[in-house]
Amino acid sequence: MSVKRRDNKKRILRNGESQRKDGRYTYTYVGPDGKQKFIYSWKLEKTDKVPQGKHDCVSLREKIKQLQKDLGDGIIPGAGKMTILSLVKKYVQQKNGVRITTKESYDYVIKLLEKDPFGLKCIDKIKLSDAKGWFVKLQEEGKSYGTIHAIRGIVKPAFQMAVNDDLIRKNPFDFSMVTLIKNDSVQSKEPH
Repeated sequence: MSVKRRDNKKRILRNGESQRKDGRYTYTYVGPDGKQKFIYSWKLEKTDKVPQGKHDCVSLREKIKQLQKDLGDGIIPGAGKMTILSLVKKYVQQKNGVRITTKESYDYVIKLLEKDPFGLKCIDKIKLSDAKGWFVKLQEEGKSYGTIHAIRGIVKPAFQMAVNDDLIRKNPFDFSMVTLIKNDSVQSKEPH
């Protein structure tokens, strides 16, 4: 008869689950690349409390459930740790034979993402609210509506490429900008 493995609260651990000496839970699995991967959490179940001094987090079993859903749908877990900057660079590399002004727009967005901490975020961590918040921040920093619209014209299809490549489930930049930021474009005045 096999002995069931248990955590320090005497709960039975499932296959792949373990608890480290510091109390942190680990789930071990083999990724699509055939390499061993790990997921960590301070909580086994959603209702568990996080140890004092540790930040609240998603429970291990919730993370496992999401991982299994992603793997079942062919989504690459962790999106290969690809950043927004590297995604946009990959997208731009596939755009040959574009006009000089389009090439300049691509270069502008890449330089912007190189300087902005937002560009270093992993694409699988970006939510709709993050994308909207970034555009609001850009306008607060003095970027015009037209410039932000042009930035979105590059970032949105780059994220759609990531969706099509099964790196992420949804495109966080797929929204209307009309109600989000003020259109400060110069409007032509009609003669009286």
